[in-house]
Amino acid sequence: MVTLYQNILIFLQPPLTYQNSHGSDIIDGEKAPENSMQYMASVQDNEGEHVCGGFLITEDFVVSAAHCDDSSLTYVVLGNHNLKNGNHQKIKIENKIIHKNYQHVGLGNDIMLIKLSEKVQLGHGVRVIQIPPAEINLKENQVCQVAGWGKTKTEGELVDELMVANVSVITSKNCEDQWMILPANVICAGGYKTTKGFCQGDSGGPLVCHGFAVGIVSFNYYNNCKYPSKPNVYTDISKYRKWIDEVLRNFFE
Repeated sequence: MVTLYQNILIFLQPPLTYQNSHGSDIIDGEKAPENSMQYMASVQDNEGEHVCGGFLITEDFVVSAAHCDDSSLTYVVLGNHNLKNGNHQKIKIENKIIHKNYQHVGLGNDIMLIKLSEKVQLGHGVRVIQIPPAEINLKENQVCQVAGWGKTKTEGELVDELMVANVSVITSKNCEDQWMILPANVICAGGYKTTKGFCQGDSGGPLVCHGFAVGIVSFNYYNNCKYPSKPNVYTDISKYRKWIDEVLRNFFE
């Protein structure tokens, strides 16, 4: 079993290193409609460059992926689908809280909370998105959405406009059959037997189903965005609701 896990991680690690995982890549998507998905966040470095996606869950907390963590992360930008348009809110990161059990993206627990240095002004192109109040049961082929900024093909260039794609949920059994082994607490959607999904760099963005952020973009298969390949894998937010609530409570006390 250990050998099998090591073999899989060999494939997981290259596309999720710092150099390859940044910018958000939506495959076979379209520009997000204006005034939609106002919870989307761009997590940026000290040069003002987009690093990872994220999404706003309170006025001063953004959710992203733990593997996005890097010493260069400095700002979160909200309020505009076009990252080159200056009409947005740019807020400094105060703190990053990574799940205590996170070790490597291929081992799961790929979730990070970002505490903003000040509260976001809601209603100015910015709003929060709800996360599941309890464990959810997604149905096979249920259509959800994934969004982000960046390349639209494996060797493509980053784009400034937010892109979104519809992706269908894949059952855990089917996903395990394709991956052979998966970390606990994940959701699979898109990427397998489809042309739609995310690619390297879309990390941290949400999988949105019925208006709830149910998943966090975590990993795909060996830098391959030419679908079909293996299913895309997201962190299942419902499994971390208790941890999220504890983190928020500690900061508000």
